[in-house]
Amino acid sequence: MALVELENVEAGYGGAPILKGISMEIDASDIGVIVGPNGAGKSTALKSIFGLLKVSSGAVIFNGENITNSLPDRLVPRGLSFVPQEYNVFTSMSVQENLEMGAFIRRDDFSDTLVSVYDMFPPLKEKRNQPAGELSGGQRQMVAMGRALMSQPRLLLLDEPSAGLSPRYMREIFEQIIKINDSGVGILMVEQNARQALEFASRGFVLANGKNRFSGSGRELLEDPEVAKSFLGG
Repeated sequence: MALVELENVEAGYGGAPILKGISMEIDASDIGVIVGPNGAGKSTALKSIFGLLKVSSGAVIFNGENITNSLPDRLVPRGLSFVPQEYNVFTSMSVQENLEMGAFIRRDDFSDTLVSVYDMFPPLKEKRNQPAGELSGGQRQMVAMGRALMSQPRLLLLDEPSAGLSPRYMREIFEQIIKINDSGVGILMVEQNARQALEFASRGFVLANGKNRFSGSGRELLEDPEVAKSFLGG
């Protein structure tokens, strides 16, 4: 059974549909990467899963359950976490306070999860008492991802995790995404650095004008001449 499925989903802002009947699915073991030109509906797809945007038609299925138009506060306890591209940390709060905020739904002892997040992102442990707003862009992204992991999700949604990062931090973030997936968390992400992300994606989806254009493994999309020419710069 797929971990998450989008079935002919239509969604948008106001009366203007951005997604025009897209479908995709990934398993718990997958790293799914959504690529495509600006305005294709990539981020809209993630927001429609996480209840941040109203789905007007179609269905979102998570772990076999229809969650279409469920609100985020209902989805986090079910095992969904979302890291937006911008404004994804509490800048005036310390690194540790940010991480603890991610465990707000938990009533158990989350100290072991905190240790595992620090093990995954060693720079954060060194700066755990520092305001998150003083960190580099790459380290802030680590805080945002770490906070999302504190709720122990089954699926992590990432919107442009490498946006604005140096090549070094982009590689580091991608390496951590692979480690997160190896720990048993499914990943569905939107990424502007399409070639680099598809290198490690088990599932890839190309959107254009709010519709599915291509899908397959990351390697299959990289080796498809039409995908390369139209969406990967040749």
